Amino acid sequence: MVLSIEHISKSYGASLILSDISARIEEGDRIGLVGPNGAGKSTLLNILYGGLECDEGALSRGSATMGFLRQDSGLDNAGTIQEEMRGVFSHLYNVRSEMRALEQRISATPITSPEYGELASRYDELQTLFEGQEGYLIDVKIATVLNGMGFLGVDLQTPIQVLSGGEKTRLALCKLLLESPGLLILDEPTNHLDFPTLLWLEDYLKSYKGSLLVVSHDRYFLDQLCTAIWSLERTKLEVYSGNYSRYVLLRAEREERRRVEYEAQQTEIAKMKDFIARNIVRASTTARAQSRQKALDRLELVEKPRPPARPAKIRFQFKREPVKEVLEVADLSLAVGEGAERKQLCSGVGFTMRRGDKIALIGHNGVGKTSFLKALLGMLPVESGHIYWGKNTDLSYFEQGDMTFSPHKTAIDELWDRFPREYENTIRTVLGNVGLTGENVYKRVGDLSGGERAKLKFALLILRCGNVLLMDEPTNHLDAATKEALDAALCDYQGTLLVVSHDRYLLNKFPDQIAEMHEDHIRIYSGNYESYRRQKSSEAPPQPAAREKETEKPGAKGRYRTKKQRSEDAARKQRITRLEGEIESLEVEIFRLENETADPEIARDYVILQQKCDLLAERRLDLSDRMNEWTLLMEDAPEDEIKAP
Repeated sequence: MVLSIEHISKSYGASLILSDISARIEEGDRIGLVGPNGAGKSTLLNILYGGLECDEGALSRGSATMGFLRQDSGLDNAGTIQEEMRGVFSHLYNVRSEMRALEQRISATPITSPEYGELASRYDELQTLFEGQEGYLIDVKIATVLNGMGFLGVDLQTPIQVLSGGEKTRLALCKLLLESPGLLILDEPTNHLDFPTLLWLEDYLKSYKGSLLVVSHDRYFLDQLCTAIWSLERTKLEVYSGNYSRYVLLRAEREERRRVEYEAQQTEIAKMKDFIARNIVRASTTARAQSRQKALDRLELVEKPRPPARPAKIRFQFKREPVKEVLEVADLSLAVGEGAERKQLCSGVGFTMRRGDKIALIGHNGVGKTSFLKALLGMLPVESGHIYWGKNTDLSYFEQGDMTFSPHKTAIDELWDRFPREYENTIRTVLGNVGLTGENVYKRVGDLSGGERAKLKFALLILRCGNVLLMDEPTNHLDAATKEALDAALCDYQGTLLVVSHDRYLLNKFPDQIAEMHEDHIRIYSGNYESYRRQKSSEAPPQPAAREKETEKPGAKGRYRTKKQRSEDAARKQRITRLEGEIESLEVEIFRLENETADPEIARDYVILQQKCDLLAERRLDLSDRMNEWTLLMEDAPEDEIKAP
């Protein structure tokens, strides 16, 4: 058992946040914590980690260490990236320093001295500890995690203070991964990660040796990683086995079962009450009625299911069909900024889109996806190239920001001013369908939450009736229910779609093409995200075969270990000479491998890097074997023969 909570509750003033919650985390668990915004997920995580006390209940922790990455939290100190990462292994650096000091003392101490045995014994003890905790791979581990988390090519001497907030958060996650706590708690670890970094983190966590508790709105991430889901809603926690997709199915089944059980019990209660009412006053049936009343009093009532929150109803429609060739882009070049701040985003890009296409546009952060959409809409000037929209194309654009909204207008006025000919009832109906109801329609846009502003933008698209939708990260800030409504709306839409998104769950739903944007071209892949990954995998160049382990020459290892063999001076001297040559060769190869694993080009390819790391560990063991044998042979050597290899 890693952690256990029993009947815990937590309130803030008169507001009950957590009520009678019980759950366990076992070794190796992969748990996703989900729930609507404001449900108390962060409160629960802080209680589990120990940063917050619960009002009632008990919490038990095992011996496992714990690490907690809070949402948007990052490192904040005066050190450098390298200093912060190496600080995780300070105990191993201390061991290595002591080993170096012992090597100097051993080389200066005669073997015949009583102190020699003590020093050698201590050195063996430290070497076992150092190798057991993979001390020789410290720099390799640091490079692997930093490169995987998007710090490839970043100077390790960079002060942490000059990093952005997002970079500090990613660096804090790097440090946690290197620490490898027994229970790793992550609150929204996928925020602001591009695809390569997200995929690397996903693969890394799949093979993580400890237990995981993850809060994330990335449904695909939860699908790939989790073996259980904790659902926190209306102060209660429910546990479901399986990943996120299975949780969605099991939750629907559980709610339907509760509804059926509740209705069946209410029917039975009504029958019992009717029987009691008709028979309690009759002398002949009073006893039976009283017995039925006692049974009714003892009946354990099934809790009435709470009505589910009204789901958003999103449906995009259009009034006319465009021509077949909707969009043609040729030799497009884009740049932003001026003078020294000018940055070339892309050049020579070609792209076509036909009526009915549903395309997801992906690419690493900074490649220019948002700028590409704005250029298509004429919102951003192009350096060169050609953009041609076909006849009868009615464009609707969902942007990430809220630049076109007035923060001082109410939600209903924002729409009504754009569509003054629409009836108020029509405007309110559209707002209600996307989830803006009641007094929320009279809120100022500047006072709306991120999710509410996204819903307002959906209402705007519904009223525009565009036959071509361009959307930039439409699932940001949305709750799970609204995301599912958007999934269905995009799948049902009969027009043409071009959507920029990092939501891989969404990318598995609606697109029939994935367009991967590069600096000089856009590559089209047929199918959804899973199909794209399979096609990308088949494009990967063949990996170089791992080098075969050098064939050891006869007698190269452990040949002369008995006292009788060591007494044969000629054979012993020959073996010592051979060992010293092998030790020198191994040290040269180890030095070469250490440099190769630190090479950014090699570190970029995880498979090759892993092969290099495995070979390095193998050569370290070979060196240790040769050194041990050399030490045994030198124990009986005359003093004039003793020399360090």
